[in-house]
Amino acid sequence: MRKNLIFPDFRFNRLPYSSAHHNRNTLPLMTVKKPADIEGAIAAADRTVEIHNRLAVWLKPGVTLAHIDTFIAKTLSDLSSISAFIKYKTGHYPPFPSHSCLSLNDTVVHGTAGMSIEPLKPGDIISIDIGVKHKGWIGDAAWTYAIQTISDNARKLCECGKKSINLGIEQLQPGAPLIRWAETVQDFVEGECGFSLVRGLGGHGYGRTLHAPPFISNVRPLSRLEWPDANYALRPGDLIAVEPMIAEGSPELIQHPKRWPIKTADGQLAVHFEHDVLITETGPRVLTRELNDLPLIVG
Repeated sequence: MRKNLIFPDFRFNRLPYSSAHHNRNTLPLMTVKKPADIEGAIAAADRTVEIHNRLAVWLKPGVTLAHIDTFIAKTLSDLSSISAFIKYKTGHYPPFPSHSCLSLNDTVVHGTAGMSIEPLKPGDIISIDIGVKHKGWIGDAAWTYAIQTISDNARKLCECGKKSINLGIEQLQPGAPLIRWAETVQDFVEGECGFSLVRGLGGHGYGRTLHAPPFISNVRPLSRLEWPDANYALRPGDLIAVEPMIAEGSPELIQHPKRWPIKTADGQLAVHFEHDVLITETGPRVLTRELNDLPLIVG
């Protein structure tokens, strides 16, 4: 079967319009100023963290992707929330069929609960992206876990991803252009760690909707048209989700044009880390910062 190699234009976090065709000042950016709105965003982020905390205790060899998705659905209900992902529709893709994105080993993003029926085994790595909708506000955060044991290179890959997101967040200062984030993340991941950032996938604004401007690339653009938002200057009140997706080997991807998920073309490992960040007058406030304390190895 022919592989569909992509320089990814198909992305789950693709905006419903292209920022290349809009004036930056007229785009419907998601900013929060009112204390009640900030508390709403914090409450949604807190629930996202809580689900990850429970997952880190529960995950173990033998569970399937369907088991994980059922666990997340039940936990969402326990927290008086619903999934922001299930039935999400974008582009030519069918509605997303799972409560969470479950990306195993060579899957970069947007893995589904039905993608594999094989139980997790020691040495697998899985990136779990959780989208929460709580009282009209979104929480959206991903983290990568190793099941029971981990290879040396997979450990380096995960540690690189975790450090890269936190180094990049330091650049998310009010008035700073988004490209400083990408420069920092790319220089660390590719220059220091020797891994590959996936081009064409990235973070986004969010708030009362799952995806909003600006688009947040993890790499420097090769042209202005590739990333029109590169020089967008962050403002206090901006809500953004930042998320490096990192491949162990080649950054080339494979995806069917009408089916989930996205995988590495060479079959090597990928990791995904995502934080929710509120830009304040004094700098970035990481609403999901407690994810940094999660264990790498679970089960």
